[in-house]
Amino acid sequence: MAERKIMLGNEAIARGAYEAGVKVSAAYPGTPSTEISENIVKYPEIYAEWSPNEKVAMEVAIGASISGVRALASMKHVGVNVASDPLYTISYAGVSGGLVLVAADDPGLYSSQNEQDTRCVARAALVPVIEPSDSAEAKEFVKFAFEVSEKYDTPVIVRTTTRLSHSQGVVELLDRVEPADKTYERNPAKYVMMPGNAKGRHVYVEQRMKKLSEDGASFAINRAEYRDTSIGFITSGIPYQYVREACPGASVLKLGMVHPLPKKLIEEFAAKVEKLYIFEELEPVIEEQVRAWGIDVIGKEVFTVQGEYSANLLRRVVMGEDMHLAEAEKTPARPPILCPGCPHRSVFSVLNKLKIHAAGDIGCYTLGAVAPLHVIDTTVCMGASISTLHGMEKAKGKDYIKNWVAVIGDSTFMHTGVNSLMNMVYNQGTGTVLILDNSTTGMTGHQDHAATGKTLMGEVVPAINIYHLCKAMGIAHVQEIDAFDLKELERAIKEETKRDAVSVIITKAPCVLLKGNVFPNVCRPVPEKCKKCGACLRPGCPALTKKADGAIAIDTTMCNGCGLCQKLCAFDAIACEKK
Repeated sequence: MAERKIMLGNEAIARGAYEAGVKVSAAYPGTPSTEISENIVKYPEIYAEWSPNEKVAMEVAIGASISGVRALASMKHVGVNVASDPLYTISYAGVSGGLVLVAADDPGLYSSQNEQDTRCVARAALVPVIEPSDSAEAKEFVKFAFEVSEKYDTPVIVRTTTRLSHSQGVVELLDRVEPADKTYERNPAKYVMMPGNAKGRHVYVEQRMKKLSEDGASFAINRAEYRDTSIGFITSGIPYQYVREACPGASVLKLGMVHPLPKKLIEEFAAKVEKLYIFEELEPVIEEQVRAWGIDVIGKEVFTVQGEYSANLLRRVVMGEDMHLAEAEKTPARPPILCPGCPHRSVFSVLNKLKIHAAGDIGCYTLGAVAPLHVIDTTVCMGASISTLHGMEKAKGKDYIKNWVAVIGDSTFMHTGVNSLMNMVYNQGTGTVLILDNSTTGMTGHQDHAATGKTLMGEVVPAINIYHLCKAMGIAHVQEIDAFDLKELERAIKEETKRDAVSVIITKAPCVLLKGNVFPNVCRPVPEKCKKCGACLRPGCPALTKKADGAIAIDTTMCNGCGLCQKLCAFDAIACEKK
C-alpha cells in the first residue's frame, strides 16, 4: 500500500514534480508560491535554483525543455508578468521535454499589489491552464500537466491560489517515473521565433488549442457530478470545495482544465440542469466563454469579482441564508508591521526626521508607507523605485527630487533594480538610491539570492558584491553604512541628495529573523531618567509601549537589542544590556 502523507498544496506540487521525473526547477520566491521550490530542493534528483527574477527562471526551464528533459518554473501571479515575454513566445515554439509553469494567484490580496487572474494571461498567450482543488489533485495534476505538455507540444500552466498553496490535505506518495531524455535535434523552424517561423507556429498553436478543447471533454480531470439537477454549478479549484460544502446536493461540473474549456462537456451539463451558476474567483473567464456559446448562466451579476470566495458567500447568495458576521467584525485588525530590531525601521526613522520622500519597492520595507514612519510614497512593482524616481526628475527637474530618494532591498535590486539603476546612469539622472541590504529575501521567508553567496541547493558560491556592481556602472558616489548608525545615515543622506549626480547608499544589517542571528543585548527603560517625550516611540517598534503615566515599557521577550530606541533618547533613559 502506498504511503500517505498530509501535505501543503505547495509541498504536493513539489512532490508531483518529483514523481513526474522533473530534472530542472527554477523560480524566484514570491508568496504564495515560495514553498514549491523549498520542497523541490529536498529531492536530489532535481536541480533546483533561485533565479534572479521570474523571466530568467522561465528561460532556464525553457532551455531545459528544449534540451529534452522535463522542467518546471514556479512563481506568483505578478511574477508571471515578468516572465510573460518568454512565456508568450515559447507557446508558439512548443516543447521537447515537458514544460510546466506553476502560477500562484492571490485572491484577497494577502501578500500582493493586485488580484490579477493568470487565466487571462493564459488566454492571451494561448497556453492551457490546469487548476487543482486540493493537495491530492495538486500532485496528480502536475503530473498530468507534463503529459499534456508533451502530447500537445505546449507549455502548460498549473494555476493555484493562496488558499490551495497554504492548505493541507492527504496525498498518496508514489514512485518517481523518469522518462528517458529526448535527443536534441536542431530545428530552427520550431525554436527560432523570427517572423517567418512564428507565422507558421501561430497556425499550429490555434489548431492545438482547438484539439485540446475537443479532447478536454474526455479528460478525467474534467468531470460532471450529477445530483439534484434543479441547480448546477460550473466551478474549479478551491471554489469547488466551497460548492460541495455549502450546496452538497447540487450538481457540479468540476473543471480541472479551465483553458481551453471543454465546450461539448459544458453544453451537455448545461442541458441537464435547470438553473446554472458559474462560481469562479476573480475574473469571469469561464462565464464569458460560456455566455458566448449562448448558454444562460448566473455569474458575476451575483458573485463579486473582488477577493476570495467562501462557502458563506454561496450560502448567502444562492441559499439566501442570513449570515451573522458580528463575531468576525469584533476581531481587531492586525496590520503588518516591521519586526522589532528591523534595520529598515532605523533607516526610515532618519528619512522621516529629514522629511525625505521615498519612491518604494516590493519588500518588507513597503511598510514604511504606514504610520508612524510615513516615508514610502509610491510602490508599483519589483525594481520600480529607481525608475520612478528617475521619471520624476526627468518630468520636474533636478531640484524637484532633492528631498526624494529611491528605496529598494538587496534581493529586489538583484531582481530588476540593476536595470533601473543602469538606466539612471545611462540617461544622466541625479537621484539618490538607498539599497537596504539585509542579506536575504526577507518578505517571502528568507531565501538566498545572487548577493548572499548561497544557492537554493545549499552550495556556497561567490556573492555578487553590490558595492562593486554599482561602481562598475560608473557611479562615483557609493557609500556603505551600518543601518543602525543614525549619525552616519543622516550625514550620508544629506550629502548625497544634494549632488547633481547619481549616488547610492547601501545600508547594511542582517534581517533579525535570519537563522543564526544572535542578539546578545536587550533594551530596558531607566524610569528615573525618562522625560516622557516619546522620541523612542516614533519609529513604531512593537516592543515599546506607552504606559498610562506616559512613561515607556519595553517587552524584553520581543526586544532584539538593536539599540535604535536608545540612540533616539536624549536623556539616557534607555539602557542596552547583555541578556
